[in-house]
Amino acid sequence: MSTSLTSTSTAPVHRTRVVILGAAGRDFHDFNVVFRDDPTYEAVAFTATQIPDIEGRRYPPDLAGSLYPQGIPIVAESELTDLVEREGVDVVVFAYSDVRHEHVMHLAERCVAAGADFRLHSARHTMVRSTRPVVAVTAVRTGVGKSQTTRYLARMLLDLGLRVVAIRHPMPYGDLAAQACQRFATYADLDRHDCTIEEREEYEPHLDAGVVVYAGVDYERILREAEQEADVILWDGGNNDLPFYVPDLHVVLADPLRPGDETAYHPGEANVRMADVVVIAKCDSARTADVEAVEASVRALNPRATVLRADSPVTVDDPSAVEGRRVIVVEDGPTLTHGSMTYGAGVVGARAAGAAQIVDPTPYAVGSIAATYAKYPNARGVLPAMGYGADQVRDLEATIRAAVEAGECEAVVSGTPIDLTRVLSVPAPLVRARYELREVVPGGLAAAVRSALPLSILGAHSGATSVGSAS
Repeated sequence: MSTSLTSTSTAPVHRTRVVILGAAGRDFHDFNVVFRDDPTYEAVAFTATQIPDIEGRRYPPDLAGSLYPQGIPIVAESELTDLVEREGVDVVVFAYSDVRHEHVMHLAERCVAAGADFRLHSARHTMVRSTRPVVAVTAVRTGVGKSQTTRYLARMLLDLGLRVVAIRHPMPYGDLAAQACQRFATYADLDRHDCTIEEREEYEPHLDAGVVVYAGVDYERILREAEQEADVILWDGGNNDLPFYVPDLHVVLADPLRPGDETAYHPGEANVRMADVVVIAKCDSARTADVEAVEASVRALNPRATVLRADSPVTVDDPSAVEGRRVIVVEDGPTLTHGSMTYGAGVVGARAAGAAQIVDPTPYAVGSIAATYAKYPNARGVLPAMGYGADQVRDLEATIRAAVEAGECEAVVSGTPIDLTRVLSVPAPLVRARYELREVVPGGLAAAVRSALPLSILGAHSGATSVGSAS
């Protein structure tokens, strides 16, 4: 067997050699809760995909634990076959999300052919149990409506007089050791932690609602700290990943604009099968036949789940700045990339506000934006808010500026959940398109919350506003 990529201080004669396939999120969590302190395993490497500039770094010793004094290397997923053969890898663990079932199995075939077993961890083996009730929000795909549902549930819980802390699925794109456990209570915290656009999109709406947010890398440590100031933990899932914590109420979003995806993507199908409640979102934008098809599919996968329908109404802050004008629409990046959508709330809002034309920014794309269009041609026609780092933010700004200076763009409609003017400037009016959750038949989620929360918590706050529609 060749020399290991990692160095251990005291190793058994044989340790099962593991590679973890990831995207700077679940991979780190699975390592932390399954492998970190187990001397019978040796994590040889993580691989990276989906997120730019992750490979070439190391999972730091402070997070990797005493068995890994030099940390663990992170390499590109494209090196997988060579890595398995060169390092004598015994087991490859798949640990990222929002990919087709065929994608997972093609990776499995590569590993099997190279001589390694292939493993998917179950939710039961990777979820941490909290001392507080946990309401988890997950989905079948990226871009289906988790964010507005999480906000809706947060308002509902706050109306009960409960202290609500949101814990967001990881987005650790910077210094991993420094990001081990992060707490966000103010916009100043976002600046202090050098948050990317991707992080701000998820954190800012919670802060606006008065909800403290935790995120980072070490999710057991994060949970224990959050529990100190929470009556209820709200798990705000990323992509279509499984919850990191054992939920008392598991709410899963399904998308009638992408019917069939609830059975085609990993681990979204598992979420549906595990769900207590499935919310079919965007019913106001979808065909009735597609809503009905998704509902039938969900009921076949999980007959015990409560199935609810909801609209996702979009409003534009200043329609007069959009009406009759040629606009560029900025949409949430992951929704367009691995989410496979061609548009989002921004386009819906621009059309409703009477935009004369939605300008295709592709001819003006700069740097990483041009690279995104090359990799994800479905994103052309709108502008993905690819904000994983300062360079991408500059490219986003430069793309808009080029279109404005060419006389093609008179205004910008932003469908991202944040105020983009906090991180970039453009020489044209920028108008936000906002979206919320609206139950078709109000009260379904309130009933689910009442059933899930312990009577001791509900009784302790019986003087607060009763759980209602959170409208």
